[in-house]
Amino acid sequence: MLPAPLMMRAITRRSPRWWLPMLLLQVVGVAVASCVDRDVEGEGRPEHGAHADSATAAEGVAAGVSPAGEGAHFVQNVVGFQGPESAKYDAEQDAFFVSNMAGLGSAKDGNGYISRFSAATPDSASVFVAGGKNGVVLDAPKGLAIHGDTLWAADISVLRGFDRHTGAVLATLDFAPFGAVLLNDVAIGPDGNIYITDTGIIMGPKGVAHPGPDRIFVVKRGAQIAVAAQGPQLRRPNGITWDPVGKRWIVVSFDPFVGEVAEMPLDMKSRRVIRTGKGQLDGVEVLPDGRILFTSWADSSIHLLANGRDRRIIREVPVPADIGIDTKRHRLAIPMSMLERVELWNIEGLR
Repeated sequence: MLPAPLMMRAITRRSPRWWLPMLLLQVVGVAVASCVDRDVEGEGRPEHGAHADSATAAEGVAAGVSPAGEGAHFVQNVVGFQGPESAKYDAEQDAFFVSNMAGLGSAKDGNGYISRFSAATPDSASVFVAGGKNGVVLDAPKGLAIHGDTLWAADISVLRGFDRHTGAVLATLDFAPFGAVLLNDVAIGPDGNIYITDTGIIMGPKGVAHPGPDRIFVVKRGAQIAVAAQGPQLRRPNGITWDPVGKRWIVVSFDPFVGEVAEMPLDMKSRRVIRTGKGQLDGVEVLPDGRILFTSWADSSIHLLANGRDRRIIREVPVPADIGIDTKRHRLAIPMSMLERVELWNIEGLR
């Protein structure tokens, strides 16, 4: 049975950053797969299989920082999630959806769920859909995308579709027959097709293994599943988004050694690297003017890529995952699986 709706309190105060060096020592070399079951700041977690019904885990943990003049300003934290991985803004409902792995990233344990909170008043959130309730199956959901009235969620080897208003199950597309290892992010192309990255990793109790292969799948009309791109040159593809300004795909790599931001045409027949640096890139979004935001585990930062220049606009955000943008208020939502919270930042003044 699902307990009372998940309530998450907003934390607006900051606290000293003496904790950060120790926290980063814990993060380095440790995958979210093993982090999400840990306590944060000494607070206990719900028993395995239960969904949180209160939020205290992130109290006393400082928000990230933005260098002076960058134009990013901390708003608040929404806390109490369980392994939050992706945040997706629904402009019509003026709300954010947040996927919760609630366990190991590759565990088919039925514990996953998706939360929803108001973007206007992000004081609390409720469970939108949860594994084991109302016929829903969710194991460790990650990337989210909205296509019409459907909320799509990548869930290990399955793409699941829900009515974004009611949560009713609409579709279940099984990628296991195609050898999917870890479906990660989801994006809708201008052709109306659904594109899904397969990072080719296993997130287990001993950390992250990479058996591969690295792929990007496409779901065409009629639920036809095909491989759009494949090969080691993808470097463990993670975040993916369509850039309507440049008319190209932007895909970031989760390779631990080389973090690449690449552009690909609609048919994904070629790939060109437009940024290289530290590895473990996760989420990516394109701003209306074509500038690119992406997250990096390697340096615990949010990056802005514009005119060939790569800047860290928000720092000290350990394990930042798949970001989302509130286009009405120009706010960036940053899920942090290890800290089990989503940070909100105002980015209207980004230079």
